[in-house]
Amino acid sequence: MKKNIILTMVSLAALFIISGCESLDRSPDNQLSSGTFWKTETHARQAIVGVYAMFRDANICGEIFEEDAGGFIGTGYDRGFFNVVKGSYNSTTGVVTSKWSALYEGVARANSVIQNVSKMTDYLDQPTIDKYVGEAKFLRAYFYNMLLNYWGGVPIYDESVVVAEKFSEMKEPRSTAEQVREFILRDLDAAIAVLPEQGSWAASDYGRATKGAAQALKGKVLLYAKDYAGAATQFQSVISSGKYSLYKSYPDLFLPGGDASDEMIFAVQNIGGVGTDFGMPMCFYMGTRSTFGSCWDNFTASTRFVDSYENLDGTPFNWDDWFPGFNSDNKVKEEVFLLQNGSSYQNPERPAQVDKLLEMYTKRDPRMAWTLILPYTHYLGWASNKERDMEYIIPASGSGNENYGSVRVNNSWKIYLFRKFVPEGNMKGAINNRSHTPINFPLIRYADVLLMYAECLNETGKTAEAATYVNMVRERVGMPGVTATTKDEMFKAIKHEREVEMAAEGHSYMDYKRWGLLEELNGVAELNIVGGSLYKHATASRDYLFPIPNAEIDKNPALTQNPGW
Repeated sequence: MKKNIILTMVSLAALFIISGCESLDRSPDNQLSSGTFWKTETHARQAIVGVYAMFRDANICGEIFEEDAGGFIGTGYDRGFFNVVKGSYNSTTGVVTSKWSALYEGVARANSVIQNVSKMTDYLDQPTIDKYVGEAKFLRAYFYNMLLNYWGGVPIYDESVVVAEKFSEMKEPRSTAEQVREFILRDLDAAIAVLPEQGSWAASDYGRATKGAAQALKGKVLLYAKDYAGAATQFQSVISSGKYSLYKSYPDLFLPGGDASDEMIFAVQNIGGVGTDFGMPMCFYMGTRSTFGSCWDNFTASTRFVDSYENLDGTPFNWDDWFPGFNSDNKVKEEVFLLQNGSSYQNPERPAQVDKLLEMYTKRDPRMAWTLILPYTHYLGWASNKERDMEYIIPASGSGNENYGSVRVNNSWKIYLFRKFVPEGNMKGAINNRSHTPINFPLIRYADVLLMYAECLNETGKTAEAATYVNMVRERVGMPGVTATTKDEMFKAIKHEREVEMAAEGHSYMDYKRWGLLEELNGVAELNIVGGSLYKHATASRDYLFPIPNAEIDKNPALTQNPGW
């Protein structure tokens, strides 16, 4: 984790907001004046940082980890995206309206950089101008790709639209999904042509977009469009560049140091500390009451997902192999997990078979223990303003208590908790605010590219070759190679590997959408670890696309609504 331009200039960039509009058809109140700005490279840098800052917005990537609840990986409560999970959202729901506004705000900021930096010929040389414009086009492509994935075809506004002059006329109809995709691909081709390779930015510029990031994103766009051969070409370019590699330690990949390794192709840059609170709220919404700042564990791991972690030898895990009757009898589950003395956390009597439970954890894919705080394992928490070792006990009712050395879960849910991205102690002073976790958050990393490349190979009849790239990811954590030989078997292996490798990174919802698997979740009950019901998923065919926000249709009658809404 480096203190870099994307972060150290954010507070300054906040003074130069590119567009004050929440969506592209509102009048900006604080549009920058070309008479006072756009005069030096410092101005250009401040402006591009203002575009990067949008990634930290809760409605873009700032809380994207919670979208794993819309697929196979996560569960939780009381957050905006759970309206989508439970089917209780519509064209006026905040998660829908706020995402639309935030993403178009990002587009507006990127457009402003393209518009104005292109004119800075008196202040910057042409290669520098080209690099800034390419960077802004990459960022604009990222925002439009998110718009495409949520809504399908949307209105396209490029740099020819000056918001300060045209806001009242910005009532374009929706372009088709294919037109939006072609626009994104043109932006990415422009970015690929001018952006530097990984490692070519100055150390002070670490975190800015690179050629490899643009190639990886282009591959992802083509993959989602099922152009597997085209996507494979992009992913192969990233792989053959020699600029990226798998980090040696999976758990350290999500800590300071590993979070700035050559595995990170494009990541949200986060820092913390007094006066530098520019992070994402992984701590706040994934941590517990025993985490720094006393947090809320709104987003936790699905029991179904945790049960999917393989045995260490690569075979499927089965609870009955360890605790006969577990799968069919909730009383057996309670015997395995609950304290013997009921709700006492002051002097807990652990389950009689706790040693066997702990042994079982060691015989599973090690990513399970690295990703999750498992019952009766330990976590370095925070209590009474100091670090304290905590054990995750499961009382029959209530929860633990950090003042007695046990993890306290909000709502007293008996659920698996995330360890990945959750700060331990106060991170040696690095974290100052529970809303700003100082760990860079990966949006595209090398393991993701390897698995997407494997998917492309499998879909184009190269199943044996696909196994090579899946196994590169598995070998890093000591798991044996996959044994899949048919296309369907390999797809299941890739699907599983994406889930256990990239849990809590926010990919599962979009993966389920692009695979056409959302309906499989309809009516599926999320259960706690002793078999109690939490809620049921509610998913229909209409959920492959969000509704166009009603407020946007009111402002722009040319917009048409998505089917089923």
